[in-house]
Amino acid sequence: MGSGTEKSTGYGLRSTPERFARLRADEYAYLDDQGHIYLDYTGAGLPARSQLVAHQDRITAGCYGNPHSENPTSSASTELVESTRARVLEHLGADPAEYAVIFTPNATGACRLVGEAFPFRRGGRLVLPLDNHNSVNGLREFARARGADVVYVPFDTPDLRIGADALASALAGKRAGRAGLLAYPAQSNFTGVRHSLDWIDLAHERGYAVLLDAAAFLPTETLDLRRVKADFVTASWYKVFGYPTGVGCLIARREALSRLRRPWFSGGTIHVVSAQGGWHQMAEDESAFEDGTLNFLSIPDVATGLDHIASVGLSAVAAHVAGLTGRLLDGLRGLRHANGAPLVRVYGPEDTDRRGGTVALNVLDPAGRVVDERAVGRDSAARGISLRTGCFCNPGAGEEAFKISRRLLRGSTGKMGGATLDDYLAALGMPSGGAVRVSLGIASSPEDLDGFLAFIEGEYRNRPAEASATSLAPRLRC
Repeated sequence: MGSGTEKSTGYGLRSTPERFARLRADEYAYLDDQGHIYLDYTGAGLPARSQLVAHQDRITAGCYGNPHSENPTSSASTELVESTRARVLEHLGADPAEYAVIFTPNATGACRLVGEAFPFRRGGRLVLPLDNHNSVNGLREFARARGADVVYVPFDTPDLRIGADALASALAGKRAGRAGLLAYPAQSNFTGVRHSLDWIDLAHERGYAVLLDAAAFLPTETLDLRRVKADFVTASWYKVFGYPTGVGCLIARREALSRLRRPWFSGGTIHVVSAQGGWHQMAEDESAFEDGTLNFLSIPDVATGLDHIASVGLSAVAAHVAGLTGRLLDGLRGLRHANGAPLVRVYGPEDTDRRGGTVALNVLDPAGRVVDERAVGRDSAARGISLRTGCFCNPGAGEEAFKISRRLLRGSTGKMGGATLDDYLAALGMPSGGAVRVSLGIASSPEDLDGFLAFIEGEYRNRPAEASATSLAPRLRC
């Protein structure tokens, strides 16, 4: 499914190992200069050298001020901010008459804008697949506070997918005339599973608005809003191209935006306000959702990043990452202890069908016991490998991966008291506090995978789990 503009450059738009090796040497040479293996693209993308040069050139060549004025420096900033809005819409194939771009600090901020202003009420419903980031799970607090039902959709396959029948069942039950919201990720940040975009039409048919969390999806796949009519789409641009941080977007259908009612107003969001009269009128465009002064020195870097991705070709990036993901999964399957036992357990799909470049796993010892994820994090860091360990702010996927029953979880509600997180996890019977996540992106290489696989085999093959579980720092959060 394609949209946006792909520009032909010296890298070409096809995915070949030689072209991506050249791209890495030209734009991401700092990885090899530092001897670093970066495997945390779901956590954050990496900036290309040309992006940083473009930022420096723009800042040093011009003078930019707060956009909320008509003076020359303000107008210069406004022009760049508005051109970036247009560039985001172009990238997503969105009609500016139908969709608006609201700049936020990140995808989390975009979710909060929707949650705090959505017309939840008694008889309404919030539907959340269990596979959601906590920034989406947190919407339930807004819904509950206003009397709406909150319904979770369970996993129904061993590879941590959710079926359309389970979703349809959860969507049933909303009272006619009451607002409902389905919120889900286009791609899981835990397993890399790509959930069906057909759910959007299914939800619309049943009277729901849809919030699509695209944060993990956009770095390696195109979202075409001419065909996929999500009401709200959330994005964090640093996850797509590394720089700038602190800039995300809520891309919203204007009709859906008009049904939101903000609980407050701030500088930049109002058309007119009276202090003594006690009244205000919100702005009539997207600025009604942009609190205070925008990050006007960084927002133009979003357009620069999108141009960089277009120059490489998002379809080529997708093919590149898919090929490496398949290679990684094959390599993980081949890791065995001397007794033939697997060295790794993968959570989620074990092939590249309907999945992205995020792979969650645990390392196992020869007896099948889980090696503490903190040990893997510690040992990999010592080797110059950046990966992520824990539950990845996705408790639903973690609970399913570790087979923790709903009954046990409900029985543990509010019972931590003065116990530590490690005490709580032990009470749940978890073999570890989380998983190990390896995620691939535009600058990933076959050599990165070879280095990671060699690390796992060399550090943990034929080694009992307890041999690695020494001098581990206590877990502080999940």
